[in-house]
Amino acid sequence: MVRDYLIIGAGPAGLQLASLLERDGRDYVVLERGSGPGTFFTRYPRHRQLISTNKVHTGFTDPELNLRMDWNSLLSDDPELLFTRYSERYFPPADDLVGYLADFAARTGVRVEYGTEVVRVSRADGVFTVLDGGGRSWQARRLVMATGISRLYEPPVPGVELAERYDTFDPDPVSFTDQRVLVVGKGNSAFETADSLIEKAAVIHVVGPHSVKLAWKTHYLGHLRAVNNNFLDTYQLKSQNAVLDGTLESIEKAGSGGFRVMLRYARTTEPLRELHYDRIIVCTGFRFDASVFDETCRPALVIKDRFPEQTSSFESVNVPDLYFAGTLMQQRDFKKSTNGFIHGFRYATRALHRILSARHLDTPWPARTLTATPEAIADAVIGRVNRSSALWQQFGFLGDVVGVHGDVAVYQEEVPLDYVTDGGLGPAPHRFVVDLEYGPEHDQVDPFDVGVPRVVENDVDHAMDSTYLHPVVRHYRDGVLAGTHHLAENLENEWNLAEVHRQPLTTFLKECLD
Repeated sequence: MVRDYLIIGAGPAGLQLASLLERDGRDYVVLERGSGPGTFFTRYPRHRQLISTNKVHTGFTDPELNLRMDWNSLLSDDPELLFTRYSERYFPPADDLVGYLADFAARTGVRVEYGTEVVRVSRADGVFTVLDGGGRSWQARRLVMATGISRLYEPPVPGVELAERYDTFDPDPVSFTDQRVLVVGKGNSAFETADSLIEKAAVIHVVGPHSVKLAWKTHYLGHLRAVNNNFLDTYQLKSQNAVLDGTLESIEKAGSGGFRVMLRYARTTEPLRELHYDRIIVCTGFRFDASVFDETCRPALVIKDRFPEQTSSFESVNVPDLYFAGTLMQQRDFKKSTNGFIHGFRYATRALHRILSARHLDTPWPARTLTATPEAIADAVIGRVNRSSALWQQFGFLGDVVGVHGDVAVYQEEVPLDYVTDGGLGPAPHRFVVDLEYGPEHDQVDPFDVGVPRVVENDVDHAMDSTYLHPVVRHYRDGVLAGTHHLAENLENEWNLAEVHRQPLTTFLKECLD
């Protein structure tokens, strides 16, 4: 039996895509090696606290606005299927997410084959064949990998195999009592680990070749989150711990026990520094596991071979009909937007579903029509930027699109920006693309430094200089960028003031259409 779709992985992305296919009556099946959905979250994060926020009390009654503050729910037509009903903790336990995903799978009726580990994938005559560990074969015309980044990324350091690994070490701090510990990495898993050892370890060093980047400054959620940065206090307030900027050159076993580490500092020209530790833990993130693909369909990899390279349709650049969903989608917006996280890729996965429907079923992107007047378009845009959760969460990645054909405007929501510019929606004499963006230098500005000049909210004349999140409208004439309009930033993210937001936008639209 050759199905239309095989989805590998029943994590959040696999369930999100499967629920949409199930709703539409499509031919698919999900293969999951674990005994239930969300297997990844039964182990990670190792210290069992999520850093995806769960803000239950928003003051909003609009469920769409609530999704702006709910980073764990998947998208569905069932108002009961919200993670906020499972926990009131702002940073909830990972086990609560596992329970939520199990209920989501059950209530949406998605077709999942659990206990089915994929061991080999091949492709011939336009059909993928997937062999599982039990010897069964599964075939489909299209394959969607929703497996996440499941293998630890190990830096190419001689002797790194001697170190303990984030994915397998015993996180109980007691065994680290009075020891010197080196944590390799400067992301959230590294600092999560270092924070957990503060009360027991004698000395903790965190090392990496690049500077620590703080999420509250860069707006990239994969950078160090405040919930994991207590360790920085212990460094700067002289509590025996340190953050080292440098490159590990080698790890060796020391004759007297422990390990000898050679470090090349990034900030100085001094020769290699020799350091000694009792324990070393590698916390350098994860990568995509491409080992199951044979030579007939092995996808090209990028970013130190950590991610499959993808087109703007989330399709492999070298293997037709091989698609990617979930955190693997972050190759398209690496360290810029939110595809590495549930509250981002839930929308990108819905966009993938729409791309697949358009490509293989001739189903056009969902749309509504407007009268092609500047006033009507402005009203539609203002309404969306003030309510949409997708544009809010997927800033700089998803946009609403208004195509103008004569006296009719076609409004299409939540389209990947690169998909639009690549021609995915077809031609239009006039097209307006609307998204939310931070300013180009936003990650260079310290938001807590009152001495740094910044744009005042609702400042129409300097809206284009805003560094904070604000709507941007671009006009394309026959596919060529012809104009850009920034709506002034607002403290409460309400872009609906007549003279500040609506009137300048209407004027811009009129000039473009004239």
